[in-house]
Parts: sequence; C-alpha cells; structure tokens
Amino acid sequence: MSEIDIKKALAVEIVRQLQGKGYIALFAGGCVRDMVMGLDPADYDIATGARPEEVMVLFEKTVPVGVQFGVVLVLKNGHPFEVATFRSEGAYSDGRHPDSVVFCDPKGDASRRDFTINGMFYDPIKEELLDYVGGQQDIKLRLIRTIGEPHERFKEDRLRMIRAVRFASRFEYEIEEATRKAIREYAAKILTVSWERIREELEKILTHKNSSLGIKLLDELGLLEHILPEVSGMKGVTQPDNLHPEGDVFVHGLLTISQLENPDFVLAMAAFLHDVGKPVTWQLKEGRIRFPYHESIGAEIAEQICTRLRTSREEKERISWLVKKHMTFKDARKMKMSTLKKLLSHPDYPLLAEVCRVDALASSGDLADYNYCQEMRGKLREEEIKPRRFINGYDLISMGLKPGPLFAEILNRIYDEQLEGKLHNREEALTRVREVITETLRSETKK
Repeated sequence: MSEIDIKKALAVEIVRQLQGKGYIALFAGGCVRDMVMGLDPADYDIATGARPEEVMVLFEKTVPVGVQFGVVLVLKNGHPFEVATFRSEGAYSDGRHPDSVVFCDPKGDASRRDFTINGMFYDPIKEELLDYVGGQQDIKLRLIRTIGEPHERFKEDRLRMIRAVRFASRFEYEIEEATRKAIREYAAKILTVSWERIREELEKILTHKNSSLGIKLLDELGLLEHILPEVSGMKGVTQPDNLHPEGDVFVHGLLTISQLENPDFVLAMAAFLHDVGKPVTWQLKEGRIRFPYHESIGAEIAEQICTRLRTSREEKERISWLVKKHMTFKDARKMKMSTLKKLLSHPDYPLLAEVCRVDALASSGDLADYNYCQEMRGKLREEEIKPRRFINGYDLISMGLKPGPLFAEILNRIYDEQLEGKLHNREEALTRVREVITETLRSETKK
C-alpha cells in the first residue's frame, strides 16, 4: 500500500470512529478539492460536529493545536490529521484571526472558508460530496472565486490575495473577475500581513512548476510591487539584444524560473533574483548597455529581500552567494586550477550550476560555459577537487608564527599551490612554508 493510500485509509478510520459515536464527520478543504480534480491529496483534513474536548476523549493521541478555534491534531500510526469542529467566525480585527468562533453545521462552516474550490466536503463512508458553495462548478469552469463577497473575505485575511494567485497558477485557473478586482483594490494592504506568512506563500509559488505564471499574476494584480518592489523594478530595464533577445530584465527573470525543475526555495529564489542588481547598475556607455558589478550589488539586494522575508540566516547566505557567483562560469576556462577546484568543491556548486544553466537557457541559449564546468566536475575525483590540506595552523604555530593576516595568507597560499599540483606531500608543503616566510621577511626588510 502506498503512502497516499495509507493516509487515506487512516483518515477514513477517523471519520468512521467519529460517525460511530453519532457525530457528523467529513473530509474537508483541499483534500476534497484534489479528489474532485482527480488528484491525489497530500493530506486529509477532517471537519466534524464533535467539540475539541470530545475529539480528545475519543482518540488516544491528540495535540490541542488550536482548541480556541476548534482544531485538534489526531495522531494515527504516526500520521497527523487535523480535525476541526464545524465553525462560523466573527470579525477579523487583526486581519488574520477571528475575534470570535461559534460552532455550527457544515453549511455554516463552508461559508467562512476562502475559495469555492476549497469549501467542499466529502463523506468517505457514504461516498457523498457536499457542495454548498459551488466549488464543483468552479472546478469545471477552472475559476478561483471567493466564497461570498470578495472584499469581506480579503478583509478577514489579506493573505488570501496571494493564496488566490497561488491556486490560480498551480492549477492554471483564471481568477474570477470580482475576485480580481477586489485584489487590485486591496493589494497595498498585503503589507499588514506578517512577512513570515507572505514568505510561506511566496515559497509555495516559486517552488511550483508554474512559478512564472504565479509571479506574472502577482504583478498583474498589483501585489508584486508591494512585496517585492526590487523585482517589480526590473520591468522595462533593457538589455543588450545580442545577449538577451528575450527582452527586459523582468521577462528574463520569468523565463529563468520557468526553466527550473522541482527547485527548493534557495534555488528558486537565487534564480529569480540573480539579476536583481541590474536596474540600479544599468549604464549606456559608448552605445553599449552595461551592468557593472550587478552580481555583487544584486547579492546585497538579495540579502535585504531575504531579511525582509524572514528567511533563515543559512538561506539568506546561500541565496546571496548564488546571486553573487552567477556570472562565474563565463570565466571558468581562464581560472587557475586552484580557483576552479574551489568553485567545483563548494557545497552549493550543484545549485550554482543550475542557476547558470537556466540563466543561459533564458537568454542566448549558449550552454558552453555550463558544459565546461560540468565536464570538469565529472573528470576530477573528489580527492582532487577538495583534498585534505598537507598542513594546518598548528604546523605554522610550531614554526613560530602567530595567528593573524599573514598566518591565514600563508595557509591559503600553500593550499592553492597544493590544488595547482605544485606540492605533492606534507614535506614539500613545509619546505614551501619556510620559503614563503623567508620571502616575506626579505620583503619587509626592503620596506
């Protein structure tokens, strides 16, 4: 039995137990939507007439994750299932959480959900679909539509505006006109949502195969200029026709991410932001368009964006490094072997290679630089690319050197010569250290 089948069987068992005690219990939300679409749900959520305290009594292992909102996590064979009591909600003063919750029936619960496609229920025992909001019809029409008046839904939770874009791009649906209009009117209010929540939705958009469609929609609906003004600023920034026949920097960015296959967030962000430094470095000099140091400035901008989006420190550093190094492959053939080996041995080299690949495919289509680096990475053994150092800091200390700038310079110089193949063992490395120390002392004496 597959993992998907196991989850479904366990979810059905939870429903059966609840119904067996006289409670209404149904599959709810995204899993029902996916079933109607003919997709395999990743998770199964359950809505029930049982109160949270009743759910916690009925099942052996539970976690009260949101009892005030009627939500309990039920653990079955190590798998978590969200079980929520049918509820209607009061006003959302904070634009995220309801001020009050009233337990109700399935129809009342459906009316408080975000979009029609997410507002259906399914009884897996009776094999019966319950659709009070027209979700099934909107799936046929391929439409994202709010349940009820769109302005009210977005007042309750402004993040739903980005969620509308995510669902539309994921399923390649249209956003219904009244819903689109409301998003445009409310777009600036997206900044009242926490950056952590915005980042979560943005990550889901960027790591999906239809990421470029999602970014286009964010732009069309006026959301992009508020959450990623630096990216919005890429629109209309011209590039040299001979290198970028595809168009401006924004178009290039969209084409770049459209080439990615199943990226994680770090790769998707790096590919998306690799040219974010171009708008502020654009120059027309002697009839040629140039972007001096755009990769370094872009890395700084990428760091600022990651800080705003509350990414982890590790993610920020990796994304910034990838943006800074995205032009490196074009110089690979001219690199010293030590420099090339350091590049090829970097932990994020595979991601950098992918950024360079999709960058090339989104512009000239020339993969020569990418192919060269990949061929070199394939030719060189792991111990050649990143060999164990012949000497370390303790060796220099034993020779009378104190840690400091010169100390680090010597270590790096010796390792570079080792990578170049100029040094073959520890003895040669120690001899070379003595020579470097002598050379340095002579140089200092002449000064």
